[in-house]
Amino acid sequence: MKLRVKEMNRGRRNLKQAASEQDFRLKQCQNIAKIMDTKRDNSSTLFKRKKRRANRAYNLLVMGCYLGLPLRTKRRRRYMSEIPLDLLVEILIRLPGKYLARFKCVSKQWSSLISSRYFCDSLTRSKQQQQEPRLYMCLVDEGGHRALLSMASTSPDNTSFVVDQDLSIPGMGGYYLNDLHGLMCFSMGKKACIYNPSTGQRLTLPKIKPDIIAEQGQTMYVKRHYIGYDPIDSQHKLLCTIVMYSDRLFNLKTEHWVFVLETGGSWKKVVSHENYRPHTAFARGQSISGSVVHYLAWHDMYTCAIVRFDVRSEELTTIIVPEDVRDDMSIPALEMRAELIEYGGKIAIFEHSNLRTEGTAVLWVLEDAEKKEWSTRSLVLQPCQRHLVQDIELIVKGTTQDGKVILAPLEMHSGFYILYYDLQSNDLSKVGIQGIPHRWFDKDCYFDLRLMNESERVIYLET
Repeated sequence: MKLRVKEMNRGRRNLKQAASEQDFRLKQCQNIAKIMDTKRDNSSTLFKRKKRRANRAYNLLVMGCYLGLPLRTKRRRRYMSEIPLDLLVEILIRLPGKYLARFKCVSKQWSSLISSRYFCDSLTRSKQQQQEPRLYMCLVDEGGHRALLSMASTSPDNTSFVVDQDLSIPGMGGYYLNDLHGLMCFSMGKKACIYNPSTGQRLTLPKIKPDIIAEQGQTMYVKRHYIGYDPIDSQHKLLCTIVMYSDRLFNLKTEHWVFVLETGGSWKKVVSHENYRPHTAFARGQSISGSVVHYLAWHDMYTCAIVRFDVRSEELTTIIVPEDVRDDMSIPALEMRAELIEYGGKIAIFEHSNLRTEGTAVLWVLEDAEKKEWSTRSLVLQPCQRHLVQDIELIVKGTTQDGKVILAPLEMHSGFYILYYDLQSNDLSKVGIQGIPHRWFDKDCYFDLRLMNESERVIYLET
């Protein structure tokens, strides 16, 4: 206890001096987190009587001590209310994200501030100085066990990652992670869940009541979620595609629903245009470019298309993939070895069925969506890098910030790694992954990967 008081007093003097200069260094503010992680006295009568009130008092104690304010709660509240808004924001944005949600219980004013767009924008500008990406992995085995792991880069060139957090959530479902601007989406039972790994906050959305009804012979039910962003109204929206079909994509039926991530939001059905054709969303191929979401889909076993969803207008359009492109994509649908990626600001199809046998791949770029003009580029691996892909079945897991394609082995083994394929220089680099629990190796399991940059916008969701 004496040691804790000494730490508080020392931290209070340091931060008081920094406050007078309005120069809060990251190390000083991180000391707040150390104090908060100190084991609290659970035998305290106050904690037993009113836990919520105790948490609020404790948060005030920590912040008050570091600001050099009087120890009496009423005086501390009065002094803290007099802190200039811009100075308070400068203090809070230097704290680790997971503690911001905790400080929202200090007062209604703090809760409104931390949830406001002004604070989010300030936090975004602060995070732009942090360019370290994080790798997130979702794992699912045959028994239904799931895990969500967070990995930090351990090398300046991001050629090595190590697991440093287990973010697994009880009840987490689904096989795929969708992400945008620091937000993730996955299923929780029959509902969709939006999760912010930076703050630990999550928002479970209402259940959708689809209008389509399964008919005789329709045995497959598929639900996919995609996050989009409307920069005009500064709104994030979630697109849900619900599909029902029988064997080999017969009797195909599709519905689309949109949810605006704001207070009072609800699911709204997307009205289809006259020329709309039902489709099933392909499991992996998706790309988000600005305010438009793209994903690969199939109208039937031999007709592939790119579906385009305009986040602002909430309109769906489809672009049929030309036959010569489909010939390179190894049709039919069940044999497809192609993924949708973003290449030079344009939508492209990366076909890699011959990568492990011949070291070759084909890139089809949609140059003009209205005119349906495509360009093609053949890719051949350097001979010295063929061993990295030889006889290894690979799957595409998105792209990096600088446009490199992320390739991962289909099976999980000890010494797991991923590959970065630079399409511009035609160069392949190996990225080591360490710290994955051994229970996931050498067994039938599925995993999904997402590389997210810490400089991306952080959003606080009201639950």
